[in-house]
Amino acid sequence: MSAKDRPITSSLVNIAMWVERRLHLVKIWKATAGHPIPKSSASWFYTFGSMTLLCFTIQILTGILLALVYVPSANEAYRSLLFLNYQQELGWFLRAMHYWGSNCMVVIVFFHMTQVFLWGAYKHPRELTWISGVVLLFLTLALSFTGQVMRFDSDAYWGIGIGAAISGRIPIIGAQVVNLLLGGPIIGSDTLSRFFALHVFVLPGAVIALVSLHLRLVLLKGINEYPTPGIQVHKGTYWRNYEEMLHKDGMPFVPNGIGKDLVANGVLLLVMVALAVFVGPKGPEIPADPAQVISEAKPDYPFLWLLSAAALLPNGSEVILFFVVPLIAVILLIGLPFFSNVGEKHYSRRPVSILVVMLTYLTIGLLTYAGITGPWSPRMEAWSGTPTKPQFITGRSPVELQGALLLQGKQCRNCHSVGGEGGQRGPDLSAVGARMNQPQLIRQVIQGGGNMPAYGNTLTPQEVNALVSYLVSLRPINTIPALNPAIPEKAERVSSGEPTKGAKTGG
Repeated sequence: MSAKDRPITSSLVNIAMWVERRLHLVKIWKATAGHPIPKSSASWFYTFGSMTLLCFTIQILTGILLALVYVPSANEAYRSLLFLNYQQELGWFLRAMHYWGSNCMVVIVFFHMTQVFLWGAYKHPRELTWISGVVLLFLTLALSFTGQVMRFDSDAYWGIGIGAAISGRIPIIGAQVVNLLLGGPIIGSDTLSRFFALHVFVLPGAVIALVSLHLRLVLLKGINEYPTPGIQVHKGTYWRNYEEMLHKDGMPFVPNGIGKDLVANGVLLLVMVALAVFVGPKGPEIPADPAQVISEAKPDYPFLWLLSAAALLPNGSEVILFFVVPLIAVILLIGLPFFSNVGEKHYSRRPVSILVVMLTYLTIGLLTYAGITGPWSPRMEAWSGTPTKPQFITGRSPVELQGALLLQGKQCRNCHSVGGEGGQRGPDLSAVGARMNQPQLIRQVIQGGGNMPAYGNTLTPQEVNALVSYLVSLRPINTIPALNPAIPEKAERVSSGEPTKGAKTGG
């Protein structure tokens, strides 16, 4: 070094030391990025935490940019998303990255919780680390749900309606919770504004606070070592043994232990970019319209298994599905580090934990698959793409033909097949006139029931009459219309095949 350069170097060193004496950056670095970790934890299985943090960072950055264009109004939200998709430069890419980043975040959080559970990292002394992670899982799901609402298309609109219906069943405070979520008696701009505030301010702020606490706990209590079969956790000796292990076989997270995290995060980023480019953003689908009944609100992938469970379970089990099961799950998750605080960590010595994980993923996977491909799922194009066979039209009166048009135009074919063609969400209507009489059909159409929505507010009395007239005519040739089962004598004669007085034949 020349004599001319020495004063400059000395000045820079003095400035750096002046900053260091006031901010203690070296100490902060050693306590955070440079904190010691067990050498065994430099594993691919330990990369899920940093990958989750990457997803959340992408959500924050893309969310800020999207918020510059998005208008949280019932009249403008849908249009602003179309503007982002087709007019704003790279707007579609931002929406796609935000959507797929959300889905990836949910999946990776589940993987991270699974790894922590199987590795026994919730045991002493990391109880609070586990609990904060459980809360972060719930907040992640809440972010995903409120993000779907931001599209404010038909799926989002009826999804809010289903959520409000579930919330309304909460004992004592149900009505207050619904009013708080909707901002009034109907789903409108006030509802969207509240969900926007939750999605953009409340939930991200809570996640940032919980992530800070979670990372603080990780630094204080250390990263769980790779478990070894036969080595158990004892409250009196674990922490002393852990510190001795770090002193003997530890290494700093940066630069020694961060390599696999960088590779895993790079691969994850490439996957999200590929999904954004080749698959694109989600929706918006059909515009939200309270006058247009959607037979099945379709949630995003993280919640599709819940839709399947609600559809496949018997009627009346909604309270168990949406209240009892979640309450038990929360109690088990929060209480896990207190129920099983010490003992064996390695999953090979804990077969029950392996069974729980397998059953959980199998259940969610099969229900999600059913939600995508199951025969109970509506065929949303059936009303416009599935023709009606001639035998179900020929010989009908003008009123009955009007009812056939209504059956098609009101999208009933999405859920009900006629002659084996159409959706299978509801029963086949080919012979409904032999099963249900006119009053029963009128009541079913107006009030709904089971999995069928009520159409009383969307059909005029004349339309109901025409639709039911057509449905009554749907029965095999030479079969009498269904009689009122409340009349035992007639019902008994029909079931035994005996003719009844005044019975009509024909089809």
